Amino acid sequence: MTIHLVGGGRDEAWYAELYGPFLAEAGPEPEVACLLLDEGDVPEQFERWSAALAAAGACRPRVVPVLPGAGFDPSALDGADAVFVGGGLTPEYAAALAGPLGRRLAERPLPYAGFSAGAAIAAERAVVGGWLSDGVPVCPEETAEDLAEIEVRDGLGLLTPAVDVHAAQWGTLGRLVEAVARGAVPYGLAIDENTALTVDGTTARVRGAGRVHLVRPDGDGAAAVRSYRAGEDLPL
Repeated sequence: MTIHLVGGGRDEAWYAELYGPFLAEAGPEPEVACLLLDEGDVPEQFERWSAALAAAGACRPRVVPVLPGAGFDPSALDGADAVFVGGGLTPEYAAALAGPLGRRLAERPLPYAGFSAGAAIAAERAVVGGWLSDGVPVCPEETAEDLAEIEVRDGLGLLTPAVDVHAAQWGTLGRLVEAVARGAVPYGLAIDENTALTVDGTTARVRGAGRVHLVRPDGDGAAAVRSYRAGEDLPL
């Protein structure tokens, strides 16, 4: 099962680069189940994502609304060749999908692509938001996802490292560094906008405009960061 993690961004010039490999893996003209958080704008979201995926390759997107506070029925994926999870409130996506979608993909793997929140919840332990660490700011408050202290919750379990997104553009790398340094997650990947990371087993390749920042613990409450650009592989 290959996992495609997109760090956000809406630059149409990068759609083919970011989503083309995901669609190619799913087969000819795949049916893509698009899981989108229902915040009252699912039709608008689906119109945007249908266009983005169509710009990357021939496909048949169909919408699967994710209802906040409601259980997710994995049978919604029946007939799908691939799964795409969009952006929005990361805590709500995690609450709805972590158990049922994670189990469904473990039993019957499908190519997976996650954009922003969809990338963050792919991890075993997902950084879902927050901007404070013991009351000390570590990233802009605007990135907090309606949370104060950094929160780590169960994710889909598709990969071991935690994932944060909009890294360079929103300044969220500091949040991930803090989560790793404190031992809240084993290690992490912070992904810039208009940038994707394709994970296949223990290797991963960067695509797109920006960088992926690999954050590992470095002893005594420290963390080390190494950044990778498009075309480079990084070890997981």
